[in-house]
Amino acid sequence: MTAGAVVSGVKLALDSIRAHKLRAFLTTLGVIIGTSTIIGVGSILAGFDGAITNMLRSMGGNTLIVFKFRIGPRVGGLSPEERTRKPLTLENARAIAERCPSVDHVSPFLFPSRGIHVARYKGQDYYNLDMGGTEEGYARGGGQAEMKAGRFFTDIENRHRLPVAVIGEDVYKALFSNIDAVGKSVELDGHHFQIAGVMNRPASSPPGANDNRFLLPYFTMRKAFPSAVEHMLVVVARQGQMVQAADELRAVLRIERRVPHNKPDDFYISSAEQMVEDFRRITAVTALVMVVLSSIGLLVGGIGVMNIMLVSVTERTREIGIRKAVGARRADIVLQFLTEAVVLTGMGGLLGMVLGWMISKTASIVFPSLPTAVPLWAIALGVVVSVGIGLFFGIWPASKAARLDPVEALRYE
Repeated sequence: MTAGAVVSGVKLALDSIRAHKLRAFLTTLGVIIGTSTIIGVGSILAGFDGAITNMLRSMGGNTLIVFKFRIGPRVGGLSPEERTRKPLTLENARAIAERCPSVDHVSPFLFPSRGIHVARYKGQDYYNLDMGGTEEGYARGGGQAEMKAGRFFTDIENRHRLPVAVIGEDVYKALFSNIDAVGKSVELDGHHFQIAGVMNRPASSPPGANDNRFLLPYFTMRKAFPSAVEHMLVVVARQGQMVQAADELRAVLRIERRVPHNKPDDFYISSAEQMVEDFRRITAVTALVMVVLSSIGLLVGGIGVMNIMLVSVTERTREIGIRKAVGARRADIVLQFLTEAVVLTGMGGLLGMVLGWMISKTASIVFPSLPTAVPLWAIALGVVVSVGIGLFFGIWPASKAARLDPVEALRYE
């Protein structure tokens, strides 16, 4: 099996494809669809993974988020035990700040009660707000409150329960367009708040997400919305003491929440890296589904290749007989038909990769906020799979051709 024999087999395969263009295209359609799925979906997943990873890590390497159950991407819903857990409290935050030497500061974040919250300014309404009450320290954690205009509210305003607020970029655009929002009074669920500042969209914002934040001082929020009880704690560890801070706050919270020593935590501590791991666990399931779906197309394409190669063996029976009569070995016949199958599926794979790249680019044009990036692993996988399909599904037709008796083949009409 010399290189010359392979080159000759490739030329014969290309001649056969040129002679039956439509048949070759329909035969490899499954391979094209399967490969394009791998490339297209793989590029979207890779780009989205990079964006979400950068988003989560931009929260800061020293930031810990504490809630009563796991937040962020997860498989399945809440367990009955998680649904009945009591909320975290302001007292929990104060205990962490006082008794955890590795913690720099703690910011409680109070969520409103369920329902639709509406902000109104001179006839302009904005729904679906991400409302919350927090303290001045929130602005120091993970670049979440870089100001576009004005300032963040102060500790004095919080302690005196003053009716001030800071808003996110999309809330500002919807309510104020291009005018200065600082100092203006906005109505929120019947309460009036003076805008102290406008925040930039956080670097940790997911692609395509709106910045719907409407933040109040913590005690102002408790005064205006006394039914709000759910807390999240944003804990910033001292530099280089992330692990110690996590251990300390876990010990303090178990004591504060009276968790028995033989029971698991009834709260969840998450860091940026933990959230990245959780997110990648979800995308791994998505990638698995992608592989299964693309495998169906590749299987159909492989069966089509096997079928057309069997037809080709029948059509070229006399040719095979002649080649054997002039000295061709079984290995030469096998190589010829395997080469043809590989060339057929390889070209299908190349068309699939082009189509997948086009899907990736189209997605980035139609959805500018959705990042895409064609990963090298998807390209390599597309090439390997398409060639592998040709080899696997071409073995039987090639073996059938090699086993033909030359005398009987020459008699075939």
